[in-house]
Amino acid sequence: MFLKVALLILRKDVAIEAKSREILYTTLFFAVSCILVFSFAFVKEGRAVEDAAAGILWIAIAFAGTLALGRTFERERFGETLKALLLAPAARPAIYLGKLLGVVLLLCLAELLLVPLVALLFSAALFVRPALLAGLLLAGTVGFCAVGTLFAAMLVRARTRDVLLPILLYPITVPVMIAGVRGTAALLASPPDEQVATMWLGLLVSFDVVFVTLALWTFEPLMTE
Repeated sequence: MFLKVALLILRKDVAIEAKSREILYTTLFFAVSCILVFSFAFVKEGRAVEDAAAGILWIAIAFAGTLALGRTFERERFGETLKALLLAPAARPAIYLGKLLGVVLLLCLAELLLVPLVALLFSAALFVRPALLAGLLLAGTVGFCAVGTLFAAMLVRARTRDVLLPILLYPITVPVMIAGVRGTAALLASPPDEQVATMWLGLLVSFDVVFVTLALWTFEPLMTE
């Protein structure tokens, strides 16, 4: 029943987004604009600044993720959908899991565009170890969204939610971003350092387990209050 509720919420979000594409287009436009601005700053005479690609990729993912998190719960606030979900005879952590899966799916779609764009503009060999890169991106995205989904839901009724969300989110997810950047940079080294990248991937998975477990545990009391 727990997983069924989470999948139903994911299905609802996907169906709404498939019709409007509002959040997807906004997120993609913002992330691509961010990368283009950095490319003008760090690419000179056809050469990119060394080791810049990894950091720029993760900065774009973080900014796009923050925007997607805020917009996702904004939709729930206008229709009082979140209140209805909380009143439904379903486990509240399942509601959190469904929303988390929706945001992770949205960011993964954005990353399908961002990774080739960064590889092209910064001449970065991001596809040398595609499996490791995909693991790093997925683990980092889950860790970032696990914290962001909890805070976005908690702040959905706050007037200053757009300001408070990044203030609360970024300090806690700094370890996730550092691990993602260092792991990606290890893959971009010449030759690629798979051992170091695997170490950072393991660290990201550990962060995911801790963040998701704590979020599932605290979601119900936070939303009740």
